[in-house]
Amino acid sequence: MTEELELENQLCFALYAASRAMTAMYRPKLDALGITYPQYLVLLALWQRDGRTVGDLCAALELDSGTLSPLLKRLEAAGFVERRRSAADERRVEITLTDRGRELRTAACAIPAQSAEITGLELGELAELRETLHRLTAALTTHTPSKENR
Repeated sequence: MTEELELENQLCFALYAASRAMTAMYRPKLDALGITYPQYLVLLALWQRDGRTVGDLCAALELDSGTLSPLLKRLEAAGFVERRRSAADERRVEITLTDRGRELRTAACAIPAQSAEITGLELGELAELRETLHRLTAALTTHTPSKENR
């Protein structure tokens, strides 16, 4: 086998394994809050800016509405968010935090620092890694054909 095809030399595998490990590390913290990792990401976006439309959340989270809608329904059923049609444009659905959703932010505040500590990386290393991953994502996104062009 050629060295280029060895599993441990594959960037895609390293990213996949790191993503799974990161999600597993978050699981017990989020289980204690009664939310999943994808729901946590939605809540992070809403804690950053409440009152977003579904389209805005899709863009922020880089998800399509078919993936996001079930997450929002479960968050609404759990009492963390409300979904309402926009008064200005009924085609748009606005997502707002409930009091319970805002209160959850306080309980989640320690998660980023705890998670950073578990990685064993310095804050500067984590910031550099995050920036590198953002650049990688942007580069891959611009070179990945859209569904319409496949």
